[in-house]
Order: sequence, then structure tokens, then C-alpha cells
Amino acid sequence: MSQSTNAFSAWYRPMRARHAGEEHRAASALELFFDLCFVAAVAQASSAFEHEIASGRAGHGLVGYALVFFAIWWAWMNFTWFASAYDTDDVPYRLLTLIQIIGALVMASGAAEALEHGDFTLITWGYVVMRLAMVSQWLRAACTDRERRRSALRYAVGILVLQVGWLVRLALPVGGSVAGSVGGGTVTFAVLAVLELAVPVWAERAEGTTWHPQHIAERYGLFTLIVLGESVMAAGLAVGAALDTHKDLGSVLPVALGGLLTVFALWWMYFAQDAPRRLRTQRTAMLWGYGHYVVFAAAAAVGAALAVNVAHVTGSRALTDVRAAAVYTVPVALFVTCVWLLHRRAARLSTAADVLPPAAALAVLCLTFTPFAVLGTGVVASLLVAGSVVLGRHGRADE
Repeated sequence: MSQSTNAFSAWYRPMRARHAGEEHRAASALELFFDLCFVAAVAQASSAFEHEIASGRAGHGLVGYALVFFAIWWAWMNFTWFASAYDTDDVPYRLLTLIQIIGALVMASGAAEALEHGDFTLITWGYVVMRLAMVSQWLRAACTDRERRRSALRYAVGILVLQVGWLVRLALPVGGSVAGSVGGGTVTFAVLAVLELAVPVWAERAEGTTWHPQHIAERYGLFTLIVLGESVMAAGLAVGAALDTHKDLGSVLPVALGGLLTVFALWWMYFAQDAPRRLRTQRTAMLWGYGHYVVFAAAAAVGAALAVNVAHVTGSRALTDVRAAAVYTVPVALFVTCVWLLHRRAARLSTAADVLPPAAALAVLCLTFTPFAVLGTGVVASLLVAGSVVLGRHGRADE
């Protein structure tokens, strides 16, 4: 973690592009604080998702969770890549980051309302606040970084126009709701989301920004770590509440053990990858960054799924055994598959090592139809890590 060299940040520094090969580049204290505030939004989304599943509205909750998490992830991702290229750590930069943090907390307060009642009003306003702060940052970069002015202006204009679109969506009859038909609010959300994803593609074609591969990999790794930690905390609270109420260690312990093994294995699998090696071109970096929507969303969903399964084994009958298991096995399989796909080319795995992750993901999905899905998933995930370590060592020995 890097810190400012002065006791107080400089009042103003010209916002010039940082060098992509800068040595010893690390996440700043402000970036870590930003991530912690964002996890509040992730926790609220995960908790509301758990409530929807426990109430028997898994389909509605899944759609709402996917939409809410997109807003959280996309706002976080845009700040992360901008900061990698233009972090000046002066007073204007810090204050604009504070505005984004406020927007993130507004989003957190509106997550439950969005998932449970389909009302996206509050979360949209929080998102717009964050994105308008990013417009200010890009305009500032455009003023001082002449070499990349066209790119910075494209970012600013694209983001600004789309924020108008998000606010107009709220005024539509079903704009603030996902409870309506697919032809209503969900479609307009999807259209605007696709356009949001297209802005960096369009902007970077003018003149690529100077993001730092090691810095980006560290930022994504830290956020993954925090999200996994939030999942452990959510599961721990659910286990504690179940034991306080039922005192039934026999039913809760296998779920708790399976959950711990799973999260530990997911952590191991993610951080065993050489992410900077994957971030060599703009195209591969963009695919890698976009693919983390599934990684982050799945990691956060694991915590909600653990809480649901703890409730299920201690008496809740809102879901069948298969559905309760699927709530857990599907996000784990998605995490494993996505991490494998994002890194397999750069990892240069042997055939045996390359087959392990998809085989493990398939095995986890098959466990959905067994009475020990959570514990079995933990065992399979642990075997995946063990197999990867053994095959990786043999691969290095053969080189």
C-alpha cells in the first residue's frame, strides 16, 4: 500500500497520465478506503438477495441482484482504471473521490429496496452521483493531459449522456422497477448497461490511457479479498444465529465446514493466477476487467447462499433441497469457471491442469442433487486446489 509522502496531500497537482511502467506502484490508502465503502453496497445487495431467496422469490431476487451488482461493479471498476492512470492524490482528487464514496453509500442504502420491491430510484441517484464525479475527473484530465485529451473527453461525454439516460429511465412507467415484465424496466436497464460498457471501448480507441498492469491486478485482488471476507462474515453471522436458536451442531457444522473450505479454496485459486501477465494489451485487459463482473458477483453470492443453506438445514422450508443446494453450487461453479477462462491463456497450463477447473465446476454442479452439497463443494474445491498445486509443480519441474 502506498501513502502520500507529505503529511497533507498537495492542494493541487496537474492531472497528467502516470507511467504504465512506474516502479513500486501499489494501491493507495484512499483506494483501500474507497473499496471498504463499496463493500457496504456489496453487503447490502448480498443480504437482500439472501432475503429474496429465503422468501421463495429466487427468480425475482436473481434478476434484481444482477442489476444492482452491475451498478456497484461498474462504478467501482471505472474509478479503479481511472485512478490507475491519473491518481494525483491532491485535494480536488480526494474530494471528488469522497463524492463517489457518498454515492456508493446511497447505493448501499437503496440496494434492499431495489431487490425486494424493484424500486431503483435511490440506487439510480447514488449511481448518477458517482458517475457525475467521474465526469469531473475526466474533464480535469482532458484539461491537463493534451496527449490523451480526445480519449478523456470521450469518457466525459459518454458518461454524462448516459447519466441523463438513467434519470430519464426513472421517469418511465416501469423505469424504476424490475418487477414488471421483461419488456419494461429490465430492457431499458440492459440497453443502458450495454452502452455503459461501450464507452471505454469507444474512448480508448482515441488514445489508450496509461493504466498500470500490476496496480490493476492488485486492486482487483484486494476487492476480491474483501468480497470473499464479506461472504465469510455473512456466513458466520448466519451460523451464530442458527446455533443461538437451535443449538444443533450436527446439522450446521457440515455447512459451516463446507463453506469455509470453499471460500478458502476460491481465495487460493484466484491468487494463484499471474494477473499482470494477462494484462498486456488493451483488448485482453478489457475482457479481463469485464469478466470480473461474474467473479465478484459470484463471490458475493456465495455468502448469501451459505446463509440460505444454514437456514435450510435448521428448519426453513422456503426452498426444496435441490433449490437450496443450487443457490450455493451455481455461484461457486461460475467463480471457478470464470477465473479459469480469464487466466488460462496466460497461465500456459498442461493439458491435465487445464482440465481440472472445468471438471471441478461440473462436479460441483452435480453435487446439487446430493444431500451434502455444501460440504461436498468444499471438498471438491479443495481437491481442485491440491491438484493444481501438484500439477503446477510437476509442470515447473519439466520446464
